[in-house]
Amino acid sequence: MDRRAALVPLRYVTLPGHGPEDVVADADGRVLTGVADGRIFRISGLDDPGAARVEHVGEIGGRPLGLELLPDGGLLVCDAEGALLRLDTGDGRVRVLTESAKGEPLRFCSNAVAAPDGTVYLTVSSREFALGEWLGDLVGHTGTGRLLRLSPGADTPEVLLDGLQFANGLALSGCGSFLIVAETGARRLTRYWLTGPRTGLAEPFLENLPGHPDNLWRDGSDGLVWIALAGPRVRALDLLHRASPALRRRAARLALHAPYRPSGTVGVLAVDDTGRTVHHLTRRRSGFRMVTGVCRTTDGLLVLGSLNERGIAVCAPV
Repeated sequence: MDRRAALVPLRYVTLPGHGPEDVVADADGRVLTGVADGRIFRISGLDDPGAARVEHVGEIGGRPLGLELLPDGGLLVCDAEGALLRLDTGDGRVRVLTESAKGEPLRFCSNAVAAPDGTVYLTVSSREFALGEWLGDLVGHTGTGRLLRLSPGADTPEVLLDGLQFANGLALSGCGSFLIVAETGARRLTRYWLTGPRTGLAEPFLENLPGHPDNLWRDGSDGLVWIALAGPRVRALDLLHRASPALRRRAARLALHAPYRPSGTVGVLAVDDTGRTVHHLTRRRSGFRMVTGVCRTTDGLLVLGSLNERGIAVCAPV
């Protein structure tokens, strides 16, 4: 059943930095996020209004995007400036795991997820545009996103999928047999099979989403995959994506110089491993804009991150 409901914000937690693009929750109900200047924060006390505590746990020297908590307490950090990193949240040490694929630098490293055997899967959103030019890729519909696999002990990943439309969030299925990849530019989720007779094949998992999917987060309590919708569907953009490559390139160049204001309509979805939508939460005229990350704490609170905001939003339990 598709449970459509209002996304109800309870409070806003201001951070000492801008753009907490992704948010992940740990087993103690704390939330980790990274801001534009490279610092990583851990926020606790979210269940008590006005009592949230923000702790600095490290910094990467780049621009953190997607995050992934590891079983040993480490944190995978996608540096948009060209690397996949591991941060020790205890002492703040940072280690570079990889910086290139097939001889190309990771121009726009976006999201990562770790399998139980230590394999790390990661996305590159674009091979043409950097983070600060993301709108150019979305308008140009370049199809230069990638899904990569970094095997345990390796320092260079292999390319599993190429030609993705702004590859973004990642989630591993509950049984570990497939990956779910968000393609922001196509408003869809793609399934990539890791085991079984379809190993190595990709297929649509969920299409025609009501917005552009960004980071994904799997809830360990009920197995649902939460999807941040960075913006609603724009019909003019859908039409442009069907135009000629030359026209899209011209539009992309114009988009790089145009002012951008995120929509006031925000939303998140939660789906199960069959692709069934379980929750669809939306809010119009939201003061918190451009939801790029979502997670759910052990208390059931929904926490939203945003590339555009100076803090996180804490929403009613779901």
